[in-house]
Amino acid sequence: MRRLFGSVRARATLAATVVVAVALVAAGAAVLLSLRSNLMGEAGTQAERSARAVASELALGARLDDIAGLDGDHEPVQVVDEDGRLVAVSENLERISGTGTDAVKPRPAAARDDADDDADDADDAADSLEPGEIDKKTTFTNGSATIDGDTADYRFAEVAVETRDRGRLTVYAGAPLAAEHGAVRTALTVMLIGFPLLLGVVAAVTWLVTRRALRPVEGIRREMAAITASEDLARRVPEPDTHDEVARLARTTNETLAALETSVERQRRFVADASHELRSPIASLRTQLEVAAAHPELLDLDGAVEDTVRLQRLAADLLLLARLDAGERPAPDARVNLAELAREEAAGRTGVTVDAEPVEVAGSRGQLGRLLANLLDNGQRHAHSTVAVTVRREGDRAVVGVADDGDGVPESDRERIFERFVRLDAARSRDDGGAGLGLAIARDVAVRHGGTLTVGEAPAGGALFELRLPLTRGWSGA
Repeated sequence: MRRLFGSVRARATLAATVVVAVALVAAGAAVLLSLRSNLMGEAGTQAERSARAVASELALGARLDDIAGLDGDHEPVQVVDEDGRLVAVSENLERISGTGTDAVKPRPAAARDDADDDADDADDAADSLEPGEIDKKTTFTNGSATIDGDTADYRFAEVAVETRDRGRLTVYAGAPLAAEHGAVRTALTVMLIGFPLLLGVVAAVTWLVTRRALRPVEGIRREMAAITASEDLARRVPEPDTHDEVARLARTTNETLAALETSVERQRRFVADASHELRSPIASLRTQLEVAAAHPELLDLDGAVEDTVRLQRLAADLLLLARLDAGERPAPDARVNLAELAREEAAGRTGVTVDAEPVEVAGSRGQLGRLLANLLDNGQRHAHSTVAVTVRREGDRAVVGVADDGDGVPESDRERIFERFVRLDAARSRDDGGAGLGLAIARDVAVRHGGTLTVGEAPAGGALFELRLPLTRGWSGA
């Protein structure tokens, strides 16, 4: 049972069935109450019509034995005087309840004393009915009656009439409620039979529709399970030809798989390239140490130190890239003055000039310093004579430009140079050209700081690298 209702389809079917069941019960109750009220009203109207017909004859002075309304065999009628005595009754009435009296045999009127006369006069004055007048007010009650041995429920109407010779009389007339009871029972029977069938249809339709709607989701699940088992990120989940949430889920899943595949492939290339780059200095350093161990007089100490420094820089670059790939971001409350940082990084470098206005950004001073150092290293490596650094403000952005007077970067390669381990000059030695990580690190740092790093053509014909970072909030340049 727990496994069954762990299914979305089962829960949706149960929810739809419960909602429809509640709606049907509420609607059925409303229908039954409305039907009973209407039929009860019709019975009351019929009873009132009969009671007023008898009251009209009494108001006209008709004799009790001559009243037509008392001759019916199927509708009970009682006429009661002011003292509550039954003075007339319909034929064949054997038992009655729900009226002013349960008597079924008329009794002769007794002599009335003065006190009764005074009370009656007071009642007459209160009711203010003239002789021959019928009370406009009708009172309804429910009861039962037995006529010729048949007992049934009735709706009784009570109407008062002021006669000229008998004083105040009250007429009770009933109308059968058999039609009301029969209609309510029939409607209830139909509901008891029809509602379960309707709920079964609702449950079945919901089950089928939900299964059809969730079929693409099951396909996505199976394909994702297969991808997990095979570790083949090149596979994609099926996308239904619809424009609903399931189709958007499939497209988003495929986009996620594509991004994951790209990330994993990038990581694999990174590991392979890092291993390749580390192999050269390690092998060179090992060779020098082995030679020195066998022939100490042949030790190339400068070369060993140079390989060690190169290995140290490469390890630092790889560690920084790993931290950036892990999502490391600078503290948002740290502030860095780019003008001061540019002057610090340019200090001691030959052929580097700085023209900077004070601008402040939020970020890591160490990472931004590494970014500027990498750009300056790249500029000095390719410049003929000079590298110019500028720092300025454009709107809400700080712009740092590093331009050289070298040969520049071909337009087709201006994005590729930011990839890791990329060298445009394949013939250039690794010692001179580095590992190809400087510009990749620079762009990653720029992106982590909410900025951009692009390359274009410098006024002197070389390469112009432009770093754009958002200014700190509230910075006015003062």
